Amino acid sequence: MASTCSRCGPGYKTPLDAMKGPREEIVYLPCIYRNTDIQKPDYLATVDVNPQSPNFCKVIHRLPMPNLKDELHHSGWNACSSCYDDPSKRRNRLILPSLISSRIYVVDVGTDPRAPRLHKIVEPIDLFWKCGLANPHTSHCLGSGQIMISTMGDPSGNGKGGFVLLDGETFEVIGNWEQPGEAAPFGYDFWYQPRHNVMISTEWGAPKALGNGFNPADVRAGHYGQRLHVWDWTTHKRIQILDLGEEGAIPLEIRFLHNPAAAEGFVGCALQSTVFRFYKTPKGNWAAEKVIHIPGKKVKGWALPEMPGLITDILISLDDRFLYFSNWLHGDIRQYDITDRRNPRMVGQVFLAGSILKDGPVKVLEDKELDSQPAPRIIKGKRVQGGPQMLQLSLDGKRLYVTTSLYSAWDKQFYPDLVKEGSVMMQIDVDTDKGGLKLNENFLVDFGAEPDGPALAHELRYPGGDCTSDIWL
Repeated sequence: MASTCSRCGPGYKTPLDAMKGPREEIVYLPCIYRNTDIQKPDYLATVDVNPQSPNFCKVIHRLPMPNLKDELHHSGWNACSSCYDDPSKRRNRLILPSLISSRIYVVDVGTDPRAPRLHKIVEPIDLFWKCGLANPHTSHCLGSGQIMISTMGDPSGNGKGGFVLLDGETFEVIGNWEQPGEAAPFGYDFWYQPRHNVMISTEWGAPKALGNGFNPADVRAGHYGQRLHVWDWTTHKRIQILDLGEEGAIPLEIRFLHNPAAAEGFVGCALQSTVFRFYKTPKGNWAAEKVIHIPGKKVKGWALPEMPGLITDILISLDDRFLYFSNWLHGDIRQYDITDRRNPRMVGQVFLAGSILKDGPVKVLEDKELDSQPAPRIIKGKRVQGGPQMLQLSLDGKRLYVTTSLYSAWDKQFYPDLVKEGSVMMQIDVDTDKGGLKLNENFLVDFGAEPDGPALAHELRYPGGDCTSDIWL
């Protein structure tokens, strides 16, 4: 599931080469028990997604972590396509940061990809004392062989958007990537584009504000972010701040176009359900413009009188043609043709549960998009709880995988039945010619049926890399 070049490093030479890679056969997902009634550790699940396998749609291995309430969240690699030119590198360790405990687990997926084993634990004290950082989120491998992990807070739970560097061989904490005093007020995701000497990071909020749920008053109090931070990739200094305003509140996942020469990309902003395009101007600085807005729905029977879509994950196909995102509260996934970067055009949409179902407690009073409330989604007799959240696209762009858990505290607040019944993993068939999304009714992984009880499965990773893990130089 990676490059077949015997003289090359991990991954693929170009994004278009990656699209010709082999079909995915297994997927890794962190499964969370924090904020459930089950006193068990989070674990890494390995799921068989090969239609020819007798174990198709089954969890074939579970690797429990040695601690409780870590809140595993996102994952990354020790090496990816950024190391393609280095034949000494192998993609054989999965990096698993814990959003709440601040531990970082290093998992050996090279010895037996179908049965991962724990390789090393980076304890929170190393992040606290060596970096003054906590709450690690996104990890990316660097061309240097090091691993860079964004953080959301300081050891006291306040917002602090810094970056931890790990040694790519020993996985010891080296220190901060950013220069002293350069950390952003908040942190979350990041993406780098070395040909333009730039890295851009996003903001979620202060860990102790969001740790146990969402309170709109915390937004008004300034505990959530609305800015993009532009960094000089060489000097590790912040060189520009792009304030997206209220329309860009809580900018989460950020994606440069995969073409390493591209000087633009997109970021999904959760609270007002907008997508901004960011780009390099003719003057050489950076700017951002809103290119997509999902209107809120006036409702009755919900926490607030207006319900946002809540864009929580976005990704771009490897050929930079399509943008996908999930509306966790409205319950749909959308596909946009982004050939015209400034004017994305919706070409696909599918509803997969959410908070506005016709048989649910919420009544929609005014809707600028739909004529009626969607029906619940039942797959193989299982009613889907929650809303579509984490996305992963097959290398060829023809299959979109989706899970339904966002973050355990917010799951518990907005979708209590999701916590009781567990999340699911679904597969969407994608029309890569004209655009279009269709649920595969024969595919379902039910994490409500796990041996230790219903679990909350989150981000998806392929062993050979994918369109949200790999960066090309």
